[in-house]
Order: sequence, then C-alpha cells, then structure tokens
Amino acid sequence: MSAALQDTGVGAHETDRIAAIEALGPRIAMRGAACDSADMFVQENYLDLQKIGAFTAYIPAQLGGGGASYEETADMLRRLAHHCGSTALALAMHTHLIAALVFRWQRDPQAVEGFLRRVVNENLVLVSTGASDWLKGQGTAERVDGGWRVSGRKIFGSSAPMGDFLVTSAVWNDPDAGPTVLHFPLAMKQDGIKVLDTWHTMAMRGTGSHDVTIDNVFVPEAAVAARRPQGNWHMALHLATKVAFPLVYSVYVGIAEAARDIAVAQARKRTADDLLCCLVGEMEDDLATAQLARNHIVSLGAAADPGPETTNRVMIGRMIAGQAAMRTVSKAMDVVGGGALYTDLGLERRFRDIQGARYHPLQEKAQQRFAGRAALGLPIDG
Repeated sequence: MSAALQDTGVGAHETDRIAAIEALGPRIAMRGAACDSADMFVQENYLDLQKIGAFTAYIPAQLGGGGASYEETADMLRRLAHHCGSTALALAMHTHLIAALVFRWQRDPQAVEGFLRRVVNENLVLVSTGASDWLKGQGTAERVDGGWRVSGRKIFGSSAPMGDFLVTSAVWNDPDAGPTVLHFPLAMKQDGIKVLDTWHTMAMRGTGSHDVTIDNVFVPEAAVAARRPQGNWHMALHLATKVAFPLVYSVYVGIAEAARDIAVAQARKRTADDLLCCLVGEMEDDLATAQLARNHIVSLGAAADPGPETTNRVMIGRMIAGQAAMRTVSKAMDVVGGGALYTDLGLERRFRDIQGARYHPLQEKAQQRFAGRAALGLPIDG
C-alpha cells in the first residue's frame, strides 16, 4: 500500500469496477510489460477492460453507462496505472473525450445523447488528436456541398490500432472570419483514414499512439461540434483542459505510487541507515506533493466551470503533479540503487513512462507564461 494520501478526495466507496481492475491487475501488468518489450499496443488489456465496462464507466447510468462519478473515474485510472502506465494513459485519452461529451449532455442532451448511447452499445474506442492540434490546429478543410473535405496528419493518436472514432480538427479558411478550427469526429474504419506504424518510443510504448493520416475525407456540416478562431483560446479548449488533464495526471501519479511501493519494498530488505531513511523521506514528500496537486485538479475537473481561471488552476496543478511524480520515480531509482536498472523489477519502465508527464499541454514554459499573464491581468491570447 502506497502513501496514505492516495485516496484523498475520492472517499471510502470503492466501485465494483475498481475491484475488477485490481483482480485483473497481475494479468494487465504482465501483458503491459510484454507489450513494452515488443513495442506493441496493449490490445489484450483493452479487451479485458471493455468486458468490465471501463470504457463506459463515466457515461451516465440512464444512458446505459456505469454512472461513475468523475472522482471515481479518475481513481480508476490512477489504480490502473499501478499495473500498467500505457494501458491507463491510453484509456485516459478515450475517457477524457467521454467526459467532455457528458458535460455537453448535461446541458444539451439531444446534441450528444445518440452518440453516447452508441459508445455504450458498441463499446466504442475514441481516439483523441488534441495534443497534436491544440491552439493552432492541424490539417486543412475545404468547403464543399454539404460540408468539408479534410486532410492532414495527426500525431499521438493513442489507441489508434483499436480506434473506432477519431476526435480531431482541421483548419478552414473562412472567407469572413479567417482561419477557423473545426472540431469533428471521424469513423476510423473508412476510406481515407490510415494508421501509420510510427509509435516506437522511449516511454509509454504500449499506448499505440501512432500517427493517423486523413486523406480527402468528407465531414458533413452536422458533424462539426465546435468552431473557433485559429490560435486563440476558446471554451472548447477550456472544457478540454478542465476534464482531460486531471484524468491524465491521475495516471502519472499512479505510476509514481507504484514506483514508490517497489522502492520501499526493496529498501525494507536492507539495513536502514540515515542516508536511506532520508532518501525514502524525500520520496515520500514528493509523492505527497503529487497526490495533493492531483486531488486538487480532480476536484476542479469534477465541479469547476470551464474558463480561463479554471484552466489556469488546472494547468498549475498539472505542472506540480507531473513534476513531483517525476521526482518521486527518480528518487525511487536512487533508493533502490543499481538494481533499479533491471527490467524485471519494473522501476526502469516506470522511470521511462513517467517522462511522458513532460509533454502534454501546456508544457512548462507555456504553462508559466499563461500563469504569469493571468496574474498580471494580461490577455491570455497575447
């Protein structure tokens, strides 16, 4: 059991789904390690998670989903990351798209209810390209009768090997408003969409985050869920920030907790001198920092209104949680010593996987710039 702060903000209630994940944990961990070694997507883990309803956990029960709270969903991802960071991160990328759809459903049910029911009935896997698009967007959209023809190449398409819908965007040069980013879903198993075998990386090897190409695919007018000026913050991005990053960084905190547990188990086999106690104590401090920051942003994801203030607070918390989680795993390596390099211990993979915390938006300097402009009362789009 890792540090006591791990369940803060979730409460004593454990869902059956989390219990099922714990029961599957050894199998998920074994497959995750094998997929990491072979540079393969964690497909078998996904199939197990589909069977226990992990992909529909956050969809309201009245739509056929699991009816889990946001906090429970974040905790599910954190606990899953104890067993396999790649599996948990890939699932988080699907889940944050579901969270945005649920937010919309709570305010305008007719707009998205049919699609959410379809996700439940068909156990669909959604693939996000948000990290590769972000403020500027990528790809082109050309106006045609009834909609647009879109083309582009998207990176970081987690779960692409099993994806059913790509939730993405493209830039249309609106003759009146200028460059405009259009947001829309695309069925992945249609002509013009291809998954490229590009995801060969240091970390998170099992996420299957391959590049996806879109070649002259038709997007009907009705499929466009949002439009925004290119390069500027928009409510769609504030919503994405609010619901996505607390889930994503729950994964990284889960990886840090697992690394801490491995390190403490190894340290208890040795004579505890002052140096070892100090190293373990530093690791505990860093983990507690990561957990506290994670718990704070999960509370924002659950209850805060999307907007610039919430985005700023989430991004600050995301930075604190991610950096503290990285320090925790680094300290775990120091606690164990040279034995941490052996793959069968599981620390070196967690050390590699935790590096992914650096690369999600907003990265360090961009986040600090955003926070600084907000503090000084300057426009965030400046």
